[in-house]
Amino acid sequence: MINSLWLLVAAALVLLMTPGVAFFYGGMVRAKSVISMMMMSFGAIALVAVLWVLYGYSLSFTSGSDWLIPHVLGNPFTNFAMIPQLTSGEDGGPDLNALAFAGFQATFAIITVALISGAIADRAKFGTWMVFAGIWVTVVYFPVASWVFNFTLGDSGLTDGGWIVYGLGVNDFAGGTAVHINAGAAGLALALVLGKRVGFAKGINKPHNVPLTLLGAALLWFGWFGFNAGSEAAVDGIAALAWINTLAAPAAAILGWLLVEKLRDGKATSIGAASGAVAGLVAITPACNILTPFWAMVLGLIAGAVCALAVDLKWRLGFDDSLDVVGIHLVGGIIGTLYIGVFGSNGLGLIYGNNGSQLGAQAIGAFAVAIYSFVISYLLGWILQKTMGFRITNEDELAGIDTVQHGEEGYLLEGERERV
Repeated sequence: MINSLWLLVAAALVLLMTPGVAFFYGGMVRAKSVISMMMMSFGAIALVAVLWVLYGYSLSFTSGSDWLIPHVLGNPFTNFAMIPQLTSGEDGGPDLNALAFAGFQATFAIITVALISGAIADRAKFGTWMVFAGIWVTVVYFPVASWVFNFTLGDSGLTDGGWIVYGLGVNDFAGGTAVHINAGAAGLALALVLGKRVGFAKGINKPHNVPLTLLGAALLWFGWFGFNAGSEAAVDGIAALAWINTLAAPAAAILGWLLVEKLRDGKATSIGAASGAVAGLVAITPACNILTPFWAMVLGLIAGAVCALAVDLKWRLGFDDSLDVVGIHLVGGIIGTLYIGVFGSNGLGLIYGNNGSQLGAQAIGAFAVAIYSFVISYLLGWILQKTMGFRITNEDELAGIDTVQHGEEGYLLEGERERV
């Protein structure tokens, strides 16, 4: 009972992270794009939640023996509309553990889709985004979730499972591959498909509302305790370790990011602090169950510094990742996933006597997800661009995507309010 209660609380915390993403991204775009940016996150909540109940859960989580390709893809034909058909519990009613776990995993699917939107800020049509989100979560996220998270939750513990974690032996406790590398690779693909914003250049579009971004970062960090500690699906020492590491790593990552900013630019910024916290949270996600708090802080320091440098790659390489989804989520996810093979305890890391096999497994898992997500996302984005049109026109971008796509404005000045 207590484990199910914790899962339900953790699921609510993770769901809060998607509005946190909306605030975090919304503050960093132009004032004329804030509604569009936030609507992409809220649209993800609505669409992915419905698809999860209809078939997403059963596609992602089923016994390997129930499907022709065990450990790779779940069975979309079992538990259709899962809630009324889940196995009964001891009292004859719905299985509390199964329902709580299904709800918890639904929030992971939602936020993964929402994260992608930051790479295409200011220039994506909302309708096409929703079509992309529905197809992407079906053909990319649900299969990848099966690769990583698909296990049987029962009294005897966790059995069966997807090929990456339970077949290959990758340690991905809370979704460094399935969520962050997955979303980061998809964001890179869409940024390439949609092209650069008008006037793309370093410093041309500064955040329009820094406090909004800091609020979003705070909500993300708060919800991330459910994201990481909840992934244990139990109230025990591993959940407590994940909680402590979720505090320690992003705190150190803030320091790492700000140090790079100070040395490179001469000033440490609040946006840098918020971005550093998120980078540390991303990096600790796959590793929060297997690192001591000291090594978690080292990971955070590294991730904060490296991601602060990585976000500048878009200027050097010429791809317009508007809000640094690639630099933070793809790079941070890869750092955290590979770090386990060096510093992971329980014999997983090189420093604890592993012969390097774990590092190899971590690399295969990370890059398998990255390549799969990038290829499918690029093809899907390209098809939608050629058919429906994914990017708005340059004229509409300059006029303001909020008015063009939603008929609303995020802010009204005093004189404008009087005229309304």
